[in-house]
Formats: sequence, C-alpha cells, structure tokens
Amino acid sequence: MVTHEFEKFESPFKGRSLLSWISWTPEEILQMLDYSFLVKAQAKNGEIHQRFLGKTIALIFEKRSMRTRCSFETAFGEEGGHPVFLSSSDIHLESKESTEDSARVMGRMFNAIEFRGFSQKTCEKLAKFSGVPVINGLTDEYHPTQVLGDIMTLKENFGTLNGLKLSFVGDGRNNVARSLMIICSKLGIDFNIITPKELFPSEEIVHICKPFAEKSGAKIHISEEISLVKDSNSIYTDVWASMGEENIKETRIKMLSSYQVNDKLMKMTENEKCIFMHCLPAIKGEEVTYDVIEGPQSRVWDQAENRKHTIKAIMLALIK
Repeated sequence: MVTHEFEKFESPFKGRSLLSWISWTPEEILQMLDYSFLVKAQAKNGEIHQRFLGKTIALIFEKRSMRTRCSFETAFGEEGGHPVFLSSSDIHLESKESTEDSARVMGRMFNAIEFRGFSQKTCEKLAKFSGVPVINGLTDEYHPTQVLGDIMTLKENFGTLNGLKLSFVGDGRNNVARSLMIICSKLGIDFNIITPKELFPSEEIVHICKPFAEKSGAKIHISEEISLVKDSNSIYTDVWASMGEENIKETRIKMLSSYQVNDKLMKMTENEKCIFMHCLPAIKGEEVTYDVIEGPQSRVWDQAENRKHTIKAIMLALIK
C-alpha cells in the first residue's frame, strides 16, 4: 500500500534529543516502544510513507558500524529524507574546529544529527549547541538505540517486560551493559551482570539506576557467579574487547574465557524458553559458541532487524 500524502507522526517528543535513557520516564520509553511496533507493522504490511520528505539528517561516525549506519540510512531514506554520512575524515570535529562550532553549523543545515563515537561529552555538546535533536548512535558510555531494539525483541518473545530476568554475561562495564541496566531498571526487568570483579560496572551507574529499580521493582545483581543465570529469560553477551580496546584483547580472553556463553551455560538457566541475545558483531568461538548463536534459542537476527524499526521510530518521534 502506497501512501502519497505527507503524514504527520504525532509525538510529544518533537525536538527532544536521545543521549541516554536516564532522563526518560518508563512511560515515555514504553511509548517509544509502541511507535517501534507500529512502524514495524507498517513495514510488514508493505506500506510506503514519506514522513521525512524534504528533511535531512547528519550521520556522524567516528566509529565504524554496520547495523547502526544501515538502520539510520535506510530508515531515513525510505521515509523520503536525505541522510548525509560524515566520517572523521569528512569533518573537523575537535581537530580544526570545535564541537560547539560544528554543532552550530550543522544545526542550521540539518533537521537532526546522529553521533556514533567515543566521548559522551561530544554527543552532549552537539545537542546543546546545534538546536536540533541529537541521537546517540553509540558512545563509550551509552548505546540507547541498541537497547530499545533489545527490549522490543524481549517483548516480541515474551509478550511482557515487567518481571522478566535478563542476564548479561561478559564485560560488565561496557556501553551495552550500562544501557541495559538503565532501561531494565526503569521497566521492571530484573537485571544481572555476571563478570569478573575487575570488570564490575562503576558505582556511578549503579547509583544512577538504584532509584529507578526501587520504583519499578526491578532487582539488579552484579556478581562473579555464573550460577546467577538460573531462571533467566534471556542470556545476553557482547564482544570481550570493545572498539578501541583491541590492544588488550588477549588479556580479556584470559579474563573472560570462563564466562563464554555455551550450551552448558544456557542449560544452567534451567529454562527451556530462555533466549540468547547479542548486539553484534559476534566473534564466534570467543564470547559465544557457534552452536548457541546459530541455535534455536538465538534471537540475534531479530535483534538486528529491530534496530532499524526502533531507530525509525526514534527519528519519527524526535524530528519536527
């Protein structure tokens, strides 16, 4: 079905930025999730919309990406908009030109900005000085678009979110683990981080999430003990060395080898309906075995697809 007229996507979030989920209420996050299911249903029905007709978005990528870049570019382009990809070699961000000045210029040329890079402060400066919505496509601290896709995948599999138990096994201080802790604590999802003590998340992020969990009833546990996976609805892992940490990869392999997600660990959940999740890319044979990621409990390809639907929903909700 082709829709020719320009359709307004009614949202109370127009003009707002998404830097992390910290400042968003549970109700607002669930509303964004509803939008995600709506645009996915529209895509499955073959509907064509042009809700970004005449609009542009700057896609700044200090760090390379497949899923994030493809999601933003295809989602924005399908809606009639024009995405402009900008790598570190294309602009002078914090080299020849300050972030503040770059933000002011881009804010006058684009309707929105996506930033995928290293520093959360850069993302925050872009939002402060551009005057247009800024979407965090990943920083060293947070990965909010990833975890909305993860939550969508949980909802598709279990029909509900409150009361589920999600166990993250691996590097407990990385941006995905931190963002999962935030969104789970807000939505009443029990969240475990299972990792060596050296990789426990910072006290700062635990302190931030504690009042959210108290309000929602979510339980947060951080432990070295793999037995904590018992009764989990989902086991989640990520690569052991994130982008920029390649020089410590061998150290990480030694530190995390006993935390590999394999058939034995999945069976320790004692839950035949437990699903496996991974933000990708995965290094099969390191953080997860081939049999698990390619097996019947794996939902990683659904997660990857849901990145696009949730990112489209986020852009529709935020861009005026």
